[in-house]
Amino acid sequence: MLTEQQVLEAIRPIKDPHLGKLLLDLDAVKELKIKENLVSLKLAIAEPGTAEQMQLQQEVVNAIKTAGAESVGLRFEKLPEEVIAQHGGQAEQEAPESLLDRTDRTTFIAVTSGKGGVGKSTVSVNLATSLARQGKKVGIIDADIYGFSVPDMMGIEERPKVVGQRIYPVTRFDVQVISMGFFVEDNSPIIWRGPMLGKMLNNFFSEVEWDDLDYLILDLPPGTGDVALDVHSMLPTSKEIVVTTPHATAAFVAARAGAMALKTDHEILGVVENMAYFESKLTGEKEYVFGTGGGQKLAEELETDILAQIPLGQPDFDEEVFAPSVYDADHPIGKIYMDIAQQVIDKTAK
Repeated sequence: MLTEQQVLEAIRPIKDPHLGKLLLDLDAVKELKIKENLVSLKLAIAEPGTAEQMQLQQEVVNAIKTAGAESVGLRFEKLPEEVIAQHGGQAEQEAPESLLDRTDRTTFIAVTSGKGGVGKSTVSVNLATSLARQGKKVGIIDADIYGFSVPDMMGIEERPKVVGQRIYPVTRFDVQVISMGFFVEDNSPIIWRGPMLGKMLNNFFSEVEWDDLDYLILDLPPGTGDVALDVHSMLPTSKEIVVTTPHATAAFVAARAGAMALKTDHEILGVVENMAYFESKLTGEKEYVFGTGGGQKLAEELETDILAQIPLGQPDFDEEVFAPSVYDADHPIGKIYMDIAQQVIDKTAK
C-alpha cells in the first residue's frame, strides 16, 4: 500500500514551473489522500490554469504512478501572493497574440446542442476533417471540458508538446487538435472552478501555437451552462451549427442553445439533424427510429436551414488508421459531411 511519505518523496524533485522552487519547499501540498492506491492531491502553485500547469500536471502524475499509484486525481489552486513575492515571483509577461485577434482571417464555428448524446462531437470532428480534405487549414478545440472525447474519436494517442509557455497542438488528418483530454492522465479526475475553467479556455486561444487557420471548430459543451456561455462571450464573432436528433425533446432543448447564440450576436449557419433514420443495407428501406420532424421544426424556429439529415451508421474499421468516429470521404455518411463542409465554405466565403 502506497503511503503519504512515499508520495511526497516521489514529488520531492519537482519544482513550481513559475517560481523554480521545489513544491515541498513552497508548502504546495494542501491536501493528500490515499485510498486503495488511488491518490487524491491538491497543489497550490504560482500560476494555475496555464501551459506550465499542464506540463507540471503530467510530471506529478507520472512520478506518483511510478511510485506505485494506480490512479491520480489532481486539483490546483493559487499560492498566496505573499508566498509568490517571497520566492521571487515576477509580474506576468505581456500576453502573446491570441487566436481571438485573428477574426479577420479565421472563421470560428461553434458546434452546439441542447443536450448530450446527439452526436455533437461526431459532427465537430467530421466537419473539421471534411473541411481539411477540401484544402482548408483547420483547427479544433474540444471545449467540452467535462465530456472531452475528440482525441479518442480521432484516434489520437500522442500528447501536445509544451515548449516554454507555448503549447503545440497535435495534428491528425491535417487538423490541428487541442483538448483538455490531452492533459488528463488516464481519465483521472481534475476539479475545476468556474473562473479557472474560463482561464483554461482562454489559454486554448492565447497559449497554443496555432498555424494560420481558415476555420477553427469549437466542440462546445451541450446546453446553455456557464462554460458554453463563457465561450459565446469570449468570441467576438462566431458562426454556429446546432445539432439535434429528430426527437421532439432534443429539438426543443436545442432551440435554447440556438437562442443563446442569437442573443450573443452569433450567426447560425444551420441545423444538422443527426440519427435521422436507419437505412437497411439489404433493402434500402429507411426506418425513422427517433421519429421525424425535429430538425425541420428547429430550423424553422431559428429561421435557418437544415444542412443535412445524417443517418445512423458507423465508419468502416481500419486497423492501420484507427479513428473510430471519422468517416472516409467516400463513405456514404462521409459524403454527407463533405457536402456539409462545402455548404459551410459557401456560407462563410469572405
